[in-house]
Amino acid sequence: MKELNLQLKDTEWPLEYIDHDRKIVRAIVFDDQENYYFVRAKRDDDFGKATLIETSGGGVEAGEDLETALKRELKEELGAEVEIMHKIGIVSDYYNLIHRHNINNYYLCKVTSFGEKHLTKDEIEDFHLSTLRLSYRDAEKEYQKCAETKIGKLIADRELPVLRRAKVLLGGNYA
Repeated sequence: MKELNLQLKDTEWPLEYIDHDRKIVRAIVFDDQENYYFVRAKRDDDFGKATLIETSGGGVEAGEDLETALKRELKEELGAEVEIMHKIGIVSDYYNLIHRHNINNYYLCKVTSFGEKHLTKDEIEDFHLSTLRLSYRDAEKEYQKCAETKIGKLIADRELPVLRRAKVLLGGNYA
C-alpha cells in the first residue's frame, strides 16, 4: 500500500509568516487486545483552552534517525516499548499562530511492553499529559469531540486520516 502523503493548511489562524520547520515522529500504537494508545493533553496557552487527544510522538533531535526518535518518544510519553510495523506516511501541516511548519512522520507500532514514562516538566505541568487506551471507534469520537476547538480541529484534520489508514493496514480488524 502506498504511503499516505497529506499537505494540510492551517485555516484556523491567519498566516503571517512561517519561520521554521519541525521534523516530528508520531505513531498509531496498538496492542493484541485491539486497543489503541494516545496521549491526552490539557492545555491553556496561546492556542486557547482545550482538552485534546493526540498520537504520541515529538521532535526528532539532532543526530537521530526517525525510528530511534520514535522509540524514544513512545518510551517517554507512553512508557511503551514497541515493534515498528509500517511507516504510514507523512503529514505536512502548519501552526500559523507559532509560525511553524510541521513534517509529521507517522508509523504503525505494536506494543511489546509497558514500563515507566519519562515526561518532561512541560509535559507534566503545562500539558498534563496522560495515556488514553481506546477502541478505534472511541478514538474517532474523541477526535471529533476535540475538533470543536481551533487547535483540536488542526489535530483532528491531521490525525483522523492516519488513524483510518492504520485501520486499513491492520486489515480492518482493529475497529
